[in-house]
Amino acid sequence: MDKLAIKKVHLAVRAIIPDSHGKILILKRANTSYCNGFWNLPGGKVGFCETAVQALAKEISEETSLVLENSVFLFYMDNLPNENTDLHFVTLFFQCKCSEDVKVNDESSEYKWIGGEEIKLLDFAFDHDKAILNYNNLRLQKSSQ
Repeated sequence: MDKLAIKKVHLAVRAIIPDSHGKILILKRANTSYCNGFWNLPGGKVGFCETAVQALAKEISEETSLVLENSVFLFYMDNLPNENTDLHFVTLFFQCKCSEDVKVNDESSEYKWIGGEEIKLLDFAFDHDKAILNYNNLRLQKSSQ
C-alpha cells in the first residue's frame, strides 16, 4: 500500500482578529509537539459534524477566552508537510470581531498584537506570517478602491 494513501488531509480554521489600531492577535505555541515556541493565529481543526464557524468560535474561546461576535471568510491556504510538520492542512482564514479580554490557555505561553514590520521579526508556524501579509494586502486593496 502506498504510504501517501494512508495519510489524511485536515481541515482547519484560523482567526485574524484585528484590534482598533489594525494590529493582529497572535499566540506563541506551547506544550505541543508541532512548532513549539513559534507564533500562530488562534484556531484549530474542524471536527466531524462541526461547521467551520462553529469550530472557529470554539477554538477562539478555548485559546483566548474571546467571544466571537462575527466573522467573514477571507481565503484559504494549503499547508503541506515540511521540515517542521508531517501534517497536511487546508486552512480557512476568517477576519473576526470578538469581545472580552484575552486570556490564553495552556496551548500558548503568551500573546501579542502585531502590525507592520513586526511580522518579519518573529518565527511563525504553518506559514501564518504569509497569511497575515496576504490579509494586509487584501485590506490595502480594499481601502484603495
